[in-house]
Amino acid sequence: MKLSKAWIIGIVVIGIILISIGSAIRMYNKMPTLEEGVSSQWAKVESAYQRRSDLIPNLVNTVKGVANFEQQTLTGVVEARAKATSVNIDPTKLNAESIKQFQQAQSGLSSALSKLMVVVEKYPELKATQNFLELQSQLEGTENRINVERNKFNETAQSYNSYIRRFPNNLFAGMFGFEKKAYFEAEAGAEKAPEVKF
Repeated sequence: MKLSKAWIIGIVVIGIILISIGSAIRMYNKMPTLEEGVSSQWAKVESAYQRRSDLIPNLVNTVKGVANFEQQTLTGVVEARAKATSVNIDPTKLNAESIKQFQQAQSGLSSALSKLMVVVEKYPELKATQNFLELQSQLEGTENRINVERNKFNETAQSYNSYIRRFPNNLFAGMFGFEKKAYFEAEAGAEKAPEVKF
């Protein structure tokens, strides 16, 4: 009888150890999968921004065709595009500082495009061209895609961050170097509605 109890206890202990090891392996394996999801979603964010950047040369060339168009505005758009495309972020190092740097460069381009669209209002012959209207429509659609991809990125990062911060996952995350990913955040002052005066 004592021998059979010892066997039963041994089998239970071995079973508990095997279940624990299996759980630890599953837990660890899910971390890189979630991290790859964050990297993949970051690539989609960059792709959406790249699409916007790719549309800008066509927009600038279309606007250049109008006589007496403000050259300073066009130069500002071209320079902002160059700055925005020069900022590249390694998806494995998505921290608050790198995302802020990326966001600042993209905000500069958004601002330059906004100024361009305001100046375009003075040129009804430009606003009436089919090419300009198509480019403007594509830019609006791209801005919507950027917003969608940024939101998806934040959701993916949130899932990853939640997973690596839960106990006992946080122990493995710390041991194997899985770090929290940063989010896109609204720019300072974005919560205030712009004042419109007529």
